[in-house]
Amino acid sequence: MIKETIQKAFNEQIKKELDSAYLYLSMAAYFDSQNLEGMSHWMKVQAKEEFKHAMKFYEHINERGGRVELFGLEKPVKEWKDPFEVFKHVYEHEQKVTASINNLVELAERENDRAAYVFLQWFVNEQIEEEANASKIVQTFEKIKDSPVGIIMMDRELAKRE
Repeated sequence: MIKETIQKAFNEQIKKELDSAYLYLSMAAYFDSQNLEGMSHWMKVQAKEEFKHAMKFYEHINERGGRVELFGLEKPVKEWKDPFEVFKHVYEHEQKVTASINNLVELAERENDRAAYVFLQWFVNEQIEEEANASKIVQTFEKIKDSPVGIIMMDRELAKRE
């Protein structure tokens, strides 16, 4: 049986993961409006990944006899200055998600909930990857600045994401 404190925190994390998916979908829509289909594709893949993360928490709660509670989603940002600003936002957002996951790990330790602790290790590793990917894209944008050719090349590169 899942502890009430863990269940509550995991339900809140479901909302955060779904808010992330919604944010990345909004970013995809922004890129579509700018005819940057590769960047839009990257964001759509990211949105699907965030939904999968939410479902991992959902299933964990259910498997441990808990009750999933869904909360309303935040209205995401929809306008940015340029693609570089979007990816800076992605990186900052992933850092916030990492902090949230770290807080859950600390909670699982305090509550002596081994199942939650082990479950969360996947997310700890996932966040290392998420931050690294976003950071690399931001670093590349720092090099190309607002070069139209560079942006087109980045768009093509990001279209390759599986």
